[in-house]
Amino acid sequence: MKIVVIGGSGLIGSKLVNILRQRGHEAIAASPASGVNTLTGQGLAEVLAGTQVVVDVANSPSFEDKAVLEFFETSGRNLLAAEAAAGVTHHIALSVVGTDKLVESGYFRGKIAQEKIIRASSIPYTIVHSTQFMEFLGGIAQSGTEGQTVRLSPAFVQPIASDDVAAAMADFTLGAPVNGTVEIAGPEKVRLPDLVQRFLTASNDPRKVVADPQARYFGAELKDDTLVPVGKARLGGIRFEEWFSKSQARA
Repeated sequence: MKIVVIGGSGLIGSKLVNILRQRGHEAIAASPASGVNTLTGQGLAEVLAGTQVVVDVANSPSFEDKAVLEFFETSGRNLLAAEAAAGVTHHIALSVVGTDKLVESGYFRGKIAQEKIIRASSIPYTIVHSTQFMEFLGGIAQSGTEGQTVRLSPAFVQPIASDDVAAAMADFTLGAPVNGTVEIAGPEKVRLPDLVQRFLTASNDPRKVVADPQARYFGAELKDDTLVPVGKARLGGIRFEEWFSKSQARA
């Protein structure tokens, strides 16, 4: 089966392409670097010729409110129109647990728009909502840093390793469209400040994390359950300590 992975050179995309190839499929990593640009439409018709399944794991290069909304809306429309013309039978998109609760954030308004376009298209689809990647803990810490203090919402998170995300995405890619949303998460539910403090301590970073109910998460106020699955979810098996030791070994 021919599968095109949009954003196939990124963190999740590159791992997903490798898994799909190991399972015997023709997996194509598509990105601007390979001549495929969903914003302009360049290369879409060519790469999608003969393709059965498209997986979209691309992310906006800018998190500025207007730019991120334009990216997800324009890319989504261009990609789905090209898929319809090519006869693609399954569209899979990676999104975020809690997206619909984070309308205060410009980034998540972009993701909401992307999902709306997918649902309105004629192509059978699966939207995968993932919790935060462990690989993003450094960025989350930086977003709340003031001097040597990191202020973060005390909300719960259930972080997942990118290896577990890619494995789940491969299974959903090779499965039947659900025409709805599925959720994936890590094995451990923990409060965000506690997790980030563990990350900083393990990294020998002297910053101290403070739980602040007023702290915003990329512009949005969090409740305890905003960033964790509320129903049935597929859980990854890699816990924080295992992920951290592997990430240090690869560094």
